[in-house]
Amino acid sequence: MGRKKTAVLFLLTVFLTFALWPSYAMAMHIMEGFLPPAWAAGWWVVVLPFLLYGLWQLRRVTRQNPRIKILLGLAGAFAFVLSALKIPSVTGSCSHPTGVGLAAVLFGPAATSVIGFIVLFFQALLLAHGGLTTLGANAFSMAVAGPVVSYFVYRLTRRASPAVAVFLAAMLGDLATYLVTSLQLALAYPAAHGGVLASLVKFAGIFAVTQISLAISEGLLTALVFNFLREHNRNELMELSVISGEGGSK
Repeated sequence: MGRKKTAVLFLLTVFLTFALWPSYAMAMHIMEGFLPPAWAAGWWVVVLPFLLYGLWQLRRVTRQNPRIKILLGLAGAFAFVLSALKIPSVTGSCSHPTGVGLAAVLFGPAATSVIGFIVLFFQALLLAHGGLTTLGANAFSMAVAGPVVSYFVYRLTRRASPAVAVFLAAMLGDLATYLVTSLQLALAYPAAHGGVLASLVKFAGIFAVTQISLAISEGLLTALVFNFLREHNRNELMELSVISGEGGSK
């Protein structure tokens, strides 16, 4: 087994161990029942068109390239493990990586919305991480907003260096997710003095304490996994137009 492959498997094992370690803190996904009913329902309405388009896109891509189903499974598992990892933040809450940057780079934001939604759904059922009423809000921040940022960051920077582009895509997509989450909470619970803006500053400031370092760590790990895929799944990445035949990005 090569040194790169060993390193990837070791890091994933470490992340999985911590992700499944018992934790009683409130997770960073907006928890069940925390949003007022009108806001919870509203975010479901907002996210549904993205999911429907994402399902159509996934069917089209898998029909054209049946071999990428393995990469889809890998991207889903990667997102599940990383986003289940809970790091204590402040005020009794937790922060965690999102893990969807890799899927956004490989498959685009539409397909990633479905992957992220499935991840969040099973986390809500199996790990009590997030909730079903707040699934629409959590899906919009982690499965729609974050992947959109990751995708465009990668597309804009990949010509310089694919590894650096993936790092930036994963890191900035992670931070975008938590800015959107902070905005969702601020809209639902505006401050008595200062309104939505004051509440946004408060929520974003709370999560920034741990989220910045987590975003950097997620970017590094995602770049490592991408380099591994570029070495061992080159043909699939070329079929997805993630890289070109000459070894760089298209």
